[in-house]
Amino acid sequence: MFDYRQEPVRTIMMIDSKSFYASVESVERGLNPLKSILVVISHAPNTGGGGLVLAASPMAKKLYGISNVSRYYELPDDPRLLKVPPRMNLYIKKNLEINAIYQKYAAREDIHVYSIDESMLDLTKSWHLYGRNPQETARQIQQEVRAKMGIYTSVGLGDNPLLAKLAMDIEAKHSNSLMATWHYQTIPDTIWKIQNLTDVWGIGQRTAVRLGKLGITNMYQLAHTDPYALQANMGVIGAQLFATAWGIDRSIIAQKYQPVSKSYGNSQVLPRNYDQAPEIEVVLREIAEQVGARIRKRHLQTGLVTISLGQAQKSAKTGRAFYSHQTRITPTNLNDELTQVVIGLFRAHWTGAPLRNLSVSYGELTTDQNQQLNFFETTQIQVQRRKRDFVIDRLRQQYGFKTVVKASSLLRGGTAIQRAGLVGGHNGGNSYE
Repeated sequence: MFDYRQEPVRTIMMIDSKSFYASVESVERGLNPLKSILVVISHAPNTGGGGLVLAASPMAKKLYGISNVSRYYELPDDPRLLKVPPRMNLYIKKNLEINAIYQKYAAREDIHVYSIDESMLDLTKSWHLYGRNPQETARQIQQEVRAKMGIYTSVGLGDNPLLAKLAMDIEAKHSNSLMATWHYQTIPDTIWKIQNLTDVWGIGQRTAVRLGKLGITNMYQLAHTDPYALQANMGVIGAQLFATAWGIDRSIIAQKYQPVSKSYGNSQVLPRNYDQAPEIEVVLREIAEQVGARIRKRHLQTGLVTISLGQAQKSAKTGRAFYSHQTRITPTNLNDELTQVVIGLFRAHWTGAPLRNLSVSYGELTTDQNQQLNFFETTQIQVQRRKRDFVIDRLRQQYGFKTVVKASSLLRGGTAIQRAGLVGGHNGGNSYE
């Protein structure tokens, strides 16, 4: 279906820090990350009080079958098993140090930091400076990260980003060398041998179910189905999946994607089911003001406000657990105006069902160059309100969020104070406690 002679051939390396959080904690304790028996477990408010495993060392996974969705109460009572809290600030610091090593081997524009534990490098122009072949250069990178950081890494090499990612996920992570190379020529023996569709990057459970209804249960079948029928059934996603089955990816790392429109938002997983409107509104106000501070920091205003409500259970009527609503407004970045809109959307659309997830986002962003006044308040009051928001922002940036907190956050249901010290929803951490 595709002529590989016409496809771009590059030297792409996808590199993953193995069991990253658990490996960092092991190294900090003088332990070998592959031999330690350790789990990083969060007791943040969104874990429901039971604690959620964020990472487990390879040995902990092997001995006890622990996964990144295990709960505290599911862990074995074994004195050999170390149970440690997360330290997100430490993981971010280590991630920056690891990526600084990568920058020795590839130009900054040829590096894409995919996540806190994965990065993608385009070594097309530079691999020959460090080794006789790309594999030798990749091995040198692995060894340097291991020597300087104590972290083991899995490496996938490929002719494009997709092949590098699949080589890492499907083969390298499970090989003794922690390295694998996939080329266009090896696709029949690599991609087409994948039997479980959800093992493939970009194919989730829902997509696999849709493909299953079309009689497609593995990657060979996906590659050899009628692409036009696939696109007719699934739209542009169908065409993308067909290309994936043939290992096609024409993206260039140095050509960074710039979204046509941008938005800022925050979301929260609530510590329990919220079924009382006053409690839900407290959290929505907190999120609305947090996102408001983000756009003010960037000297922006929003003209589009969106809220998403995640129910504790799927709706019997629609079969959906999430639903979103939005409205356009006169551009603003002031807390009073934004929270009024957010609460108005909630009151207009909440069905009364218990909620477990809330999110607020602001889109249609414009430069903060003026303030739209209204006729119902004096100009002085409106200008003072704007100054107040910016003063509070500066105080929180300099001295921490809890320096200035609204009394409503002390009410039942409020989460802002409890979450103030978290990073990515988990403990930032500075010690072993």
